[in-house]
Amino acid sequence: MLSARGVALAGWARAAEGTVGGAGPGWAGGLRGLRRPLPLPLPGPGAAQRDPQGWQETLSATVTALREGGLVAVPTDTIYGIAALAQSSQAIKKIYNLKGRNGGKPLAICLGDVEHIYRYCHVNVPEELLRDLLPGPVTLVLQRSEGLNKDLNPFTSLVGVRIPNHTFIREVAQACSGPLALTSANISTRASTLTVSEFQDLWPQLSLVIDGGAIGDIQSPECRLGSTVVDLSVSGKYTIIRPGCALTPTVEILGKKYGLTSEPSCS
Repeated sequence: MLSARGVALAGWARAAEGTVGGAGPGWAGGLRGLRRPLPLPLPGPGAAQRDPQGWQETLSATVTALREGGLVAVPTDTIYGIAALAQSSQAIKKIYNLKGRNGGKPLAICLGDVEHIYRYCHVNVPEELLRDLLPGPVTLVLQRSEGLNKDLNPFTSLVGVRIPNHTFIREVAQACSGPLALTSANISTRASTLTVSEFQDLWPQLSLVIDGGAIGDIQSPECRLGSTVVDLSVSGKYTIIRPGCALTPTVEILGKKYGLTSEPSCS
């Protein structure tokens, strides 16, 4: 017998029958009728963490939706994001269509573990440096390798890499066979989102919406800054592309601990 969460997941699956992550009238109408994201249960055994089965069901449903080419809204350690399989060219197109985004604006990839970075990037900094910053609210821009989908950011030889300090999205990334493409859950030019209700207009175009609760203080503009983006593609140097929410500790690690030299951003 299905648990209550299993019934809810089945409802999302029925609503998404046909084109997963698409916007056909039947599919979109089903999701609009649901109007209910899936609450993310906590995985552990403690008093406040009582639903490991629900966690696994939600994890499995998320991975299945992604493998079928869908887009999934997920909580991260900074803001809500939209995830898709980075190695799927069709899924990449769906993200750009969803966001109304300029095709020349790059997407980051999300990985589950630091060691996976070497599969998709050429790394010219010590692994200890990577582990000092990741997992965490930082995006590292590195030279991409040939293992990454050529349709992902084909206009640049660089790629941003995220390993959020959030157990669920990391487990999703670990369970998928390749990197996730990850972008903020909002229409381009609009503010970043800290609750699922803030991007409710996007729900009909998503395969799943995972509700991890409010991320940070929704009244604080600082909580909407997103990750700190730093370019490490040039040996011995770093360039801050976006200050984000973790600028000070990131700069201290890069400059004081590893002796990298700051370069001005070209943007």
